[in-house]
Amino acid sequence: MLQKPERLIVDGKRLDGRAFDELRPVKIVVGPLHRADGSCYIEHGKNKVMAAVYGPREVHPKHLQEVTHAIVRYRYNMAPFSVEDRKRPGPDRRSIEISKVSREALESVILKEYFPRSTIDIFVEILQADAGTRVAALNAASVALADAGIPMKGLVSACSVGKVDDTLVLDLSKEEDNYGQADMPVAIVANTGEIAFLQMDGHMTQEEFRKALEMAIDGCKQIYKLQREALLAKYGGLENE
Repeated sequence: MLQKPERLIVDGKRLDGRAFDELRPVKIVVGPLHRADGSCYIEHGKNKVMAAVYGPREVHPKHLQEVTHAIVRYRYNMAPFSVEDRKRPGPDRRSIEISKVSREALESVILKEYFPRSTIDIFVEILQADAGTRVAALNAASVALADAGIPMKGLVSACSVGKVDDTLVLDLSKEEDNYGQADMPVAIVANTGEIAFLQMDGHMTQEEFRKALEMAIDGCKQIYKLQREALLAKYGGLENE
């Protein structure tokens, strides 16, 4: 079990040595699953996340079809071995809630009207969990959708910001997430700046919230650059922005 440290900020530095506005290391691999229409593997800090997209494809059962647009289904799941204390297999309240809000964030950018009577299925598996699995999952899912060629308004890029020892920090570590005063995951549509997802657990003042949101948006922009670089590394000159 993780022991609570006496302080999370020591001599102006976080426990892992990062600056207050510094991301953990991020690695993005596009298309690792050949049987999926689109896929992405992300390592974000110690998180290891795999996302796969299937579709657009026919909806089964057919009574779920929408005649004017595609339906989007998103499944977030933590593998039983992803955490220190083995997790019971299958969905729980947390994974159901994360699946719902993540689906809504991605639905806001997918051009569903292009694919009536169809479904786009997104599966995200947390292979190893550190802090911030929901934002890592969103980042992986967004890249997997792009890899599948799903038309979107833009990539969704997500990052968290939190409050620890009365200090705002970007991209919480596990200790900061467990023992900090607040955690706020945020996702934006990178090319428009539109907020697609925002949650908060804990307490911040209005001024802290405004500053935290600015930090989170800046973190999302850094994530977007990494997502775009990973897609360009696979597809080369096919994308011209």
